[in-house]
Amino acid sequence: MSNSTFLYIVEIIGTFAFAISGIRMAARKRFDLFGAYVVGLATAIGGGTLRDLLLDVTPFWMGDSIYLIVTGVALLLVIMFRKHLLRFENTFLIFDTIGLALFVVVGIQKSLTLDYPIWIAIIMGTLTGAFGGIIRDILVNEEPLIFRKDIYASACIFGGIVYWISYSLGVNDIVTQILAAAGVIFTRIAAVRFKWTLPTLKSEEEQ
Repeated sequence: MSNSTFLYIVEIIGTFAFAISGIRMAARKRFDLFGAYVVGLATAIGGGTLRDLLLDVTPFWMGDSIYLIVTGVALLLVIMFRKHLLRFENTFLIFDTIGLALFVVVGIQKSLTLDYPIWIAIIMGTLTGAFGGIIRDILVNEEPLIFRKDIYASACIFGGIVYWISYSLGVNDIVTQILAAAGVIFTRIAAVRFKWTLPTLKSEEEQ
């Protein structure tokens, strides 16, 4: 399998995972079907759209309707299995973490393909992974995860560092991408499991 084919598959799976996380949250807020689709689509394409605009290229989803179709499939699956998906609290974490990890990889790889340095690639990977979640949370009137104590964007950065180390060592591109995604997933899951958090900025009244 070529690297470009592998990356395309990763992007499709990431789109599906993020769409599920967005639609599931919209369902909990009792959005109608159109609203749920919009939230799922915004979650799936938001980060990649910002990345492409910053990199001065046409947003990825504008040249391929598969991303809109995948979001539609995600909506159908949530409708069919709504009780199961809403019953288990960890389903949101699972799909959100998978989408986060895969889009970090896509963002990094696309930036490197355009000949940007690795530090730019890590920033773009973090934006690709995290920004869709910010849009999702804003649309459903929730405080964005990235602004809480949760290890979220930090997990993206850690995955980017794993990518950089593996890339610097000359490891195969596909293996490097898998390791980076695994780094994001491990960090995010471990942070939730062991309640790792970042320090909060306290106001004068709290000091």
